[in-house]
Amino acid sequence: MLVAPLVLVIALAVVQLALAMHIRTTLVAAAAEGARVAAAADRGPHDGVVKTREVLADNLAGSVVDSVTAYSERRGGVVVVSVEIRGRLPLFGLLGPDTLEVTGHAVEEG
Repeated sequence: MLVAPLVLVIALAVVQLALAMHIRTTLVAAAAEGARVAAAADRGPHDGVVKTREVLADNLAGSVVDSVTAYSERRGGVVVVSVEIRGRLPLFGLLGPDTLEVTGHAVEEG
């Protein structure tokens, strides 16, 4: 009698973890793609934001995005373009983090 509720809780926790990992992985891939576009020789940070939003447009992860920002900075003598995505994790219950921030980087073409 007590085993069924425990199995159910464990199964729901595994599903919640899988959903969170899927969303995180999708956001990381979209940020990296946006950074690659923004780092192209004839493009800028705005193009990276547009590409990132296009990648996420028809995706489950796109519905959790709060903001997408892109910027350039000099690191160790090279210019690096970064695309940052902030969003919410659709978690059940009160356990775990509720926000997520990922960043994709690419070296700017000269």
